[in-house]
This record gives sequence, structure tokens and C-alpha cells, in this order.
Amino acid sequence: MMRYGFTLIFALSTMNSIAQKVEVASALETISISTFKRDTVYHTLDHIEAPNWSHDGKTLIFNSNGLLYKIPEKGGKPDLIPTDFAKRINNDHGISPDGTQLVISDQTESGKSLIYTLPISGGIPKKITPLGPSYWHGWSPDGKTLAYCAERNGNYDIYTIPVQGGEELRLTSTEGLDDGPDYSPDGKYIYFNSVRTGSMQIWRMNADGSNQEQITTDALNDWFAHPSPDGKWIVYISFGTDVPADKHPPNKNVQLRLMHLETREVRMMAKLFGGQGTINVPSWSPDSEKVAFVSYQLKN
Repeated sequence: MMRYGFTLIFALSTMNSIAQKVEVASALETISISTFKRDTVYHTLDHIEAPNWSHDGKTLIFNSNGLLYKIPEKGGKPDLIPTDFAKRINNDHGISPDGTQLVISDQTESGKSLIYTLPISGGIPKKITPLGPSYWHGWSPDGKTLAYCAERNGNYDIYTIPVQGGEELRLTSTEGLDDGPDYSPDGKYIYFNSVRTGSMQIWRMNADGSNQEQITTDALNDWFAHPSPDGKWIVYISFGTDVPADKHPPNKNVQLRLMHLETREVRMMAKLFGGQGTINVPSWSPDSEKVAFVSYQLKN
């Protein structure tokens, strides 16, 4: 499960296995869910990933080269968020429901991703998960619980843990990958993606892991469903069938899609070059009118 790669190595020739690095420029964008109009907030030759939208709507947070940055929602110059020893932050990070804390997934300490919390303005991270790899994805609306994907005994499943630390609770146990847990705004459900049917699809379960039900049923591979703050929508990213169902690589032609949760109508919001790093974590605007994401463009 690649969470920290910034370049894609690919074979130019199967005969001689010549390989070269593919480098990309990055665009931090927002998209309206009513008009599907896209606006570029920030363009850079650096590799950036996984925007979070602050609860006051004024700031976007993203990771780049193992560090966290913030930038005004209208654009400008990014500022580094100090994270002390944590210098290998991957694209699984977010903001607490009360807006006072950050959660990060970082590989500095052990070489495996562990989950930490720290003040929203930056500071010394506090370790929450002693076991790794653990990749954060959701924070319960009451602020008490973190949901994450973790590999234990060779299988990736969904777990929760108290935000103050403690014993982790395993919520899924099927063979194959379960990933991307994110809470509904009322705290009743956790949305996640699972390969248990043979293709990657969006699922939903009660917050205690019960009543697991499939939400999407289509020919594409669907990842990282994020419910809107008003509870009406989920946005997710879809890979084509050229990508293995249990992989979410970078540098692919993908779709951002929007589902109305009452009618289950699905609409394609955008086609783009991206994948890993595009929309791994919650990125809705607080008014539920826009979504932030990252698209990429080949440099060479």
C-alpha cells in the first residue's frame, strides 16, 4: 500500500526493463458540486497531496515531501505547519471536529505509518497508535474516536481507537483490503471502500462495525468516500479497470464522482490525471458546496 511515494517508476520496455522517473506538477483545485466548475487555488512543480478544508472555510492544508502546509482558500503562498520530529507525513491527515487539532499519519519513528495528534497551529505530535502501519481516515463527530486502515497479520482492515489512545477495535474482518473509513456527520455510519466483491466498491456500516452494506455497484473501482457536512452527498474517486482493484496508484486517468445519498444518483464531477494523493482524506468545504482535490500534470 503505497502512501509515501512521490514518483512512479515504470517500465519503458518489457524486453530490457529500462525504467525512468515520471515527475509531475501539481494543482490544488476546488470544484463546485452544483456547477462542477473547477478553480485552481495553487499550482506548483512540487508534488503535493490530499487537501483538508478548515472548518472556517478560509484555509486548505496539504502534505508535500513529508511535511504539512497551509494555504489560504483563495490562493497565495503556502506556510509550513511545524510538526517537530514528524518529517515523513503521508497523505492521511485531517482536522478535529472542533477545529483545534490535526491528526497525521507519519513514518518517521518506526518506518511504519503511525497516527499522531497535534495542535492545529503545529507542535509536538502525540502518538495514538503504537502499532503500524496505521493510516488515519476519519474522526468521529463527537471528537472521541479515530477511524483508520491498518495492516495486522497480513490483512488490511478498518479499526477505531479512542483519540486519547488505548485499545484499538477491529471493525472489518473480510479477506482483502478494506480502507478509507470516514464518518457520516451524525456519527451513525462509517463509509469505507472494500474489495471483498472482487472490485473496489464503496460500503457503509454502523459506527460499531455492524450492518455492513454495499453502496456502489458499478464497473469502476471506487475509493475514499467522503460524506458532505450536511449529510446529503458522498464524493469519491474512481479508477478504471486497467488498475488492479486493490491498488490506488498515482498518475492515472480517474474520475471524481458525486452520489446523492437519498436517491443514490451518481454524477461524474470531473475527469483528471491523478489517483493517489488526489482526494485521500476529507476535503469538503464547511458549507457543503465545494470539494478540494489535487490533480497532476506530467513534466516530461
